[in-house]
Amino acid sequence: MDDLPFLPATTLAARIRAGELSPVTLCEAYLKRIHALNPSLNAFRLIAPDRALAAAEAAQRQLRAGIDLGPLHGIPYVTKDLFDVAGLPTTAGSRTLEGNVAARDATVTRRLAAAGMVLLGKTNTVEFAFGSVGVNHSHGTPRNPWAKRHHVPGGSSSGSAVAVAAGLAALGTGTDTACSVRTPAALCGIVGLKTTVGRISRHGVYPLSESLDSVGALARSVADAAHMFTAMQGADAGDETTHGIGGIDVLATLHCGARGLRVAFAEGFLFEDLDPEVERAVRDSAGVFRDLGAHVSAVDFAEAREVMARPSVISQVEAYAINAARLEQQPGDLDPVVRDRMRPGGEVRAVDYRNALRALLPLRERVVRRFVNADVLLAPTCMTPAKPLDDVDADFDTYMKYAGSYLRNCFVGNLLNLCAVTVPCGFTSAGLPVGLMIYAAPFGEDKALRIAQAFEQATPWHTRHPDLCRSR
Repeated sequence: MDDLPFLPATTLAARIRAGELSPVTLCEAYLKRIHALNPSLNAFRLIAPDRALAAAEAAQRQLRAGIDLGPLHGIPYVTKDLFDVAGLPTTAGSRTLEGNVAARDATVTRRLAAAGMVLLGKTNTVEFAFGSVGVNHSHGTPRNPWAKRHHVPGGSSSGSAVAVAAGLAALGTGTDTACSVRTPAALCGIVGLKTTVGRISRHGVYPLSESLDSVGALARSVADAAHMFTAMQGADAGDETTHGIGGIDVLATLHCGARGLRVAFAEGFLFEDLDPEVERAVRDSAGVFRDLGAHVSAVDFAEAREVMARPSVISQVEAYAINAARLEQQPGDLDPVVRDRMRPGGEVRAVDYRNALRALLPLRERVVRRFVNADVLLAPTCMTPAKPLDDVDADFDTYMKYAGSYLRNCFVGNLLNLCAVTVPCGFTSAGLPVGLMIYAAPFGEDKALRIAQAFEQATPWHTRHPDLCRSR
């Protein structure tokens, strides 16, 4: 039972169906770890033990009665505190929303419940999900479980990443507007899936940028992320970006390997100014892919430099519009870093906002053509590994420097509307995880997951767990 909290959800599901493990026993094991470790890790905004045990008991009764809702039936998960859960508050990491109790479930919450999953609680996030570092000055910053000294977890899906990495939950939901699934996944040594806008409904999810927001999964294995994606995807009347977009069977090709596929290192901008240990770990993946039978090449990913050279006003304007009342009426109740970064969005001219949106269109068309000659593009997920919180949050300018290093390579994908998976590809000499990002064309989640699965199964990095959390 010592390794139970770190087992992949697919392994846990197999044990449940073999009668070796019950959903109630599994839920109780996670709640026990949460009780022991969350006071120091601060992954959770809200723990719901009674609700979780009731759902686990219901799952156990159903399975014993021969009612199987799918491979995630009885598996515990956590949800980022942007997702509405009926009867629970959705605070979006802000003191200004502490009374915002949801009347109904978000579409994703409802779909995961229909898959038989067990919700353990809601996890901490950067205020309004506006930050790549993971810092929250109002509710506290979750602690990266890989370091004894408090290191940043990455944001904004910080709590979900810490919970999964530390064995407090099997799976977690997150959102990704600029990096918010992939950065915390990479810094915490787990898998993060960023989906294409329109693939998964955002209905009932507190928004940051309606043009760029996407829903994703945080997991300990690629297969787990694929199963969670399968449960969450699909058109929804509540989110017009999903209209006319059918589901995709990512499980059909997940285990087909990388032989014959074309992987290209996205050279140029995404490989500039990297921590040397990050670059070494990412470049070492080339040998793995060659051994797997993939065709490995390199391309100059010029679109990355071009899109990041433009003023990034889209998310700033949309974030300000969503939160304008709180920014203007309750400024003293807001995290000062978030407040000061978001306020300039109210000063952007309409013509500049419109031009920023239109400027993305030709770049998005060009980047799609890149995938005619490559199935996926490879890059470091983050420029640098996790750093100590005190160093990163020393002052505003230092915070912004690190925020850029954790965001840059990921934000490219949001602006260009790509999907992506980050997987662990190594560790630094200090024992901190490094993430490899696998970019695929819009709605190409099947290819990204297939290649990520092949790499994961050929390497040992996903089998390592933080020593900080192993003995509890």
